[in-house]
Amino acid sequence: ACDSRSMVVPLRLEKTLCLCLSLSLLACPASSFSPAQLPLRSSSSSSSLFSTSQQPLACQTSPSVKPLRGALGVLSCASSPDTTAAVSAGDSTMAGTMYPEMVVFDLDACLWDQEMYTLDSMPSTKVVGDLNGRGEGVKGVMSGSDKISLHPGALLALQEFHDGKYPGMKLAAASSADTPFAVKIGRQALKMLEVVPGVTVWDCLTAAWGGKDVNQIGRSPPLSSDKAATHFPILREMTGVRFDKMLFFDDCNWGDHCTKVATRCLEPDTKLGPVTLKTPMGLRVQEWQMGMKKYAEERGGK
Repeated sequence: ACDSRSMVVPLRLEKTLCLCLSLSLLACPASSFSPAQLPLRSSSSSSSLFSTSQQPLACQTSPSVKPLRGALGVLSCASSPDTTAAVSAGDSTMAGTMYPEMVVFDLDACLWDQEMYTLDSMPSTKVVGDLNGRGEGVKGVMSGSDKISLHPGALLALQEFHDGKYPGMKLAAASSADTPFAVKIGRQALKMLEVVPGVTVWDCLTAAWGGKDVNQIGRSPPLSSDKAATHFPILREMTGVRFDKMLFFDDCNWGDHCTKVATRCLEPDTKLGPVTLKTPMGLRVQEWQMGMKKYAEERGGK
């Protein structure tokens, strides 16, 4: 009953689902076939059409993919084995890899190379230099004769965040800086050090919060020297981000904050806390990458 000369028009959307349709369907009366006549098949490598966020999966078709022609010219397109899920804000999934909803950084001897309590002057002079090949910017600030600089892994982490590599991910700081003056020095340094020219560390820490300061820095009440007792519960309340969706970096040279936070800040339903990584030599590139990998391995199926 159908015109054998029916035209088949494949529609291919780059890096999205491959949709194929036949104009012959328009020419076929409904009574001329039954659903059983349509031998539609899906590839074993294909994923479900929609993720939990109702975003379409991103399929990349392989050059070797052959269309499967049904009796009525309907095509089915098989996707490439390297199918990846599309990302929407808050999904915390990219290229099949889980990443945290929020990364929390300790400051002293972790994000940067100084201990604020040892400094006696507010940061003033800017030290300009190369920012990982991203141009000239403020790579250091002087506190008296001491220079405060980001560790290489910290700079890379902030640059990747700024570049949008992890859609929906948020940042925060949790530091138990010893004195109110140390807190002032730290906050000033955050607002001076740049990630890329014109963008400061503070800009990155507040970007996901609409400019709101959620960072927990210091140990004056309501904070304390115990991050598991104060800093993280306050972060949980202020941000709404679950403990088990956090990744925390801390040097732990003056106390094992990582173990305390991981074992005491637990979600009631999963009994899981933040994934943590110690950075006794500061946040180097390998620690940043290791932390993200560790989160993916521990939280990938949870």
